[in-house]
Amino acid sequence: MPDLELPQRQAPDALMLTGFWYRALPADRVHRNQLYKATLLEIPLVLGRDRVGHPFALRDACPHRGMPLHCGHFDGENLECGYHGWQFDVHDGQCQLIPSLTADQNLKVERIYAGSYPCEEQDSFIWVFIPDPGPPGAGFAAPGEAPDAAPQVEKFSDKYKSAYLQAEMPVSIDHGIIGLMDPAHGPFVHQAWWWRSQHSIHEKKKNFEPIPNGFRMSAHTPSSNSAPYKLLRLYADADSITTTIDFVLPNLRTETIRAGKYWFSSLTTVTPITRNHCRIDVVAAWNLFRWVPLVPEVLKFVFAKFVEQDRRTMELQAEGLQHNPHLMLIDDADRPAKWYFQLKAAHVEAKRTGSEMKHPMSGPVTLKWRS
Repeated sequence: MPDLELPQRQAPDALMLTGFWYRALPADRVHRNQLYKATLLEIPLVLGRDRVGHPFALRDACPHRGMPLHCGHFDGENLECGYHGWQFDVHDGQCQLIPSLTADQNLKVERIYAGSYPCEEQDSFIWVFIPDPGPPGAGFAAPGEAPDAAPQVEKFSDKYKSAYLQAEMPVSIDHGIIGLMDPAHGPFVHQAWWWRSQHSIHEKKKNFEPIPNGFRMSAHTPSSNSAPYKLLRLYADADSITTTIDFVLPNLRTETIRAGKYWFSSLTTVTPITRNHCRIDVVAAWNLFRWVPLVPEVLKFVFAKFVEQDRRTMELQAEGLQHNPHLMLIDDADRPAKWYFQLKAAHVEAKRTGSEMKHPMSGPVTLKWRS
């Protein structure tokens, strides 16, 4: 009998994971000396760039009365609250001035902080590190450093093209991610004459292996029922074409295609906005067809088509989820989804106990499905 598991059995406090980097906004939409709103993990943020172009991220609430800071004035260095004129350094959130204080009042302004978050620009996006929350009512202090740099798309040569796409999804981060990693929906959701159809469904067998905080679909020959891979095989004239796909907590899916000296790489994230709303962000880089006219436009069209098909599917799924239906996960096609939930649970438990995270995979495994 197939192994079944209910996604809603997962602990609700594991829904959105802190202590990780998340994509906030496309970098080309964030200009100097301007303020922008964003939401990550239900945290309201104000983002911008200082006068030399460095990005920053603050909690979008003045610590005085909670006024949204994006409503204030920004001079390229300090952000002034529009309610009482309190000023904050945009990079560390430290208060610089409280205009209402008189000369004989000794409030230590420098001890007051607006919430500030580590912020980096990487591969067309502004990334924000969301730390674990402090004790309730503790307020904000000087920000800590992120334990590592923001993720980036892997590149295998100095010269390449790149592009990004986004789509809003009216579902939780969990449904967004297990939809992203689902290997069986392709022939039904992504049907197209230039890709594949339901008539091309056949049995597949892939090897998976554990990696830190995630799992890998080991390097394999791409599916023979996809037209773009057939074209790539002719163009690259390579002895072999291999694809490797990784998933790593909290939301990172990387895919790398190698064909001799040619390569294609992508980093897709599912960003939790609220508990019932996420966003898919895709950044791709490649050195394939670099000198062929219109190839970047064609690749972006293909990706946009895929992302829109996924977005529409999630939109329809959200209608059904409103009624809290009974859900199930089956082997083998849903095993990656099970690993995802198990990885989240193991991560939360390791943080709670201070122990080493126990990986749900004991070693390599082979899965089979039809798609």
